Amino acid sequence: MANLLTRDDTFFGVCQALGDDFGFNPFYLRVALGVSLLLNPVAVLAGYAIAGVAVAVSRLIVPEPRAALAAADAAPAPAEGNDNAEPELLAA
Repeated sequence: MANLLTRDDTFFGVCQALGDDFGFNPFYLRVALGVSLLLNPVAVLAGYAIAGVAVAVSRLIVPEPRAALAAADAAPAPAEGNDNAEPELLAA
């Protein structure tokens, strides 16, 4: 995945990053941002800028948060030369 801050199809990638990090569709955040922008543009732009800085800092600390979680959850590879062994099942 390309860096959210440098992609051509996003404006700093704030809504996309927040949606990815918190597990929701960023479209809903974009709609809320657009509606809020009509009501109080100064506060919304300030909040967006603060969220953009927070996203940039979090991406500098952990560049690929989903990849880091997937690597931590990955099961260890089976031992070589042990093709006939039964797979180990996890107990619930």
